[in-house]
Amino acid sequence: MTKAGKAAGKAAGKRAGYGQLLRTPGALSFLLPGFAARQPFAMLTIGIVLLVQHTTGSYGSAGAVAAVTGVSMALFAPQSGKLADRFGQRAVLVPGVLVHSAAVSLLVVLALAGAPMWALFLAAVPAGASVPQIGPMVRARWAAKLENSPLMPTAAAFESVTDEFTFVVGPVLATALCTGVHPAAGLIAEAALTLFGGLFFAAQRSTQPAHGLVAAAAGGEARVSALSIPGVRVLAVAYLGVGSVFGGMQVSLTAFSEEIGNPGANGLLYGIFAAGNMLAGIACGAIAWKIGPRKRLILGYAGLTVAASLLWSAHSVLLLGALGLIVGLCIAPALITGYTIVETLVPASARTEAFTWLTGAVALGQAAAVTVAGRLADEHGASTGFLVPLVGTALALATLLALRSRLTPRASGRVRARGIGHRVPVTVD
Repeated sequence: MTKAGKAAGKAAGKRAGYGQLLRTPGALSFLLPGFAARQPFAMLTIGIVLLVQHTTGSYGSAGAVAAVTGVSMALFAPQSGKLADRFGQRAVLVPGVLVHSAAVSLLVVLALAGAPMWALFLAAVPAGASVPQIGPMVRARWAAKLENSPLMPTAAAFESVTDEFTFVVGPVLATALCTGVHPAAGLIAEAALTLFGGLFFAAQRSTQPAHGLVAAAAGGEARVSALSIPGVRVLAVAYLGVGSVFGGMQVSLTAFSEEIGNPGANGLLYGIFAAGNMLAGIACGAIAWKIGPRKRLILGYAGLTVAASLLWSAHSVLLLGALGLIVGLCIAPALITGYTIVETLVPASARTEAFTWLTGAVALGQAAAVTVAGRLADEHGASTGFLVPLVGTALALATLLALRSRLTPRASGRVRARGIGHRVPVTVD
């Protein structure tokens, strides 16, 4: 355990909570830049949907371009995390934000020029592949600071709250820019914020975890692939379902707002949904849980599935806002608990990669959801798009129930991974 982790752990025994977490030595030096750098993340998909729908007149086409971006991110994000674990976060982040800003700018130019769909798809690939993985990098820094500390669940909750605050601000900001300034304004702002925020975060070198080359030189832990751990694969499936909620909500809320003749309601409705997630995240971090994380994950996911099953029946802004709030309240417990569990399953040498697999799974689920929901909205109306979150969460819940035993580390103090032993704290069901 690090010195910061020991100090935080002793203090946490007396009074665990957000205040104690934020007093962890060195935390603010990466939290504030990380908060600025992750803001554009929630603007990308909705910005693409609004711009491409404006230039093509089709939600299906808009969803397809956004889906290419999401699939590309899902495929490349874990490789980015692996490289960050190997060479350090700054070495990956600096070239990544430069490529991303250029790729998004190209996508904007092509869309406004009326380029064919294949050209938009080609531009969407590097735009998604280069999305900076700020959230996983911040989580990896927390894990390095608080290794084996009882404050880790609080840190996971805090990061979820930060993510969801991003999803409150990002879609509302992107929608306001696209509808009030110019259809391309949301993506232009996303590219600019990614560039300057990412470089600001990359400059915080003192708090980045020791990367693989440093650990190897010091005779430290050998590298292991995060995806080789069964529990990570199970959690990735669960996060696919969460992604289906985000993607299905984004497209379906946009289509619903257009149907009722009030496009501006889209940002408000999605903001209510994300606000529910944020409020639940705050509560999760403040509660001293007596139920084990595996049970919390399954119960939270079951609640999410039930809540998602009601969305398709909403036909008014008031009812849809209320249901969106409930769905948001159910997402945070599943996300937070999943991130808490993965920290107990994965060695330090693969944590950034593990977190990016989960983030990538959300992006992949979101990509599939925006494609399917976009087609359904085009052909059968906005309400049918809300069936996507229901199907996605139900399939993921079934997987969690069938493979839940893989979410608990072995009782022994050491776990073998590709012939290399590493210590893993035991999780109580």
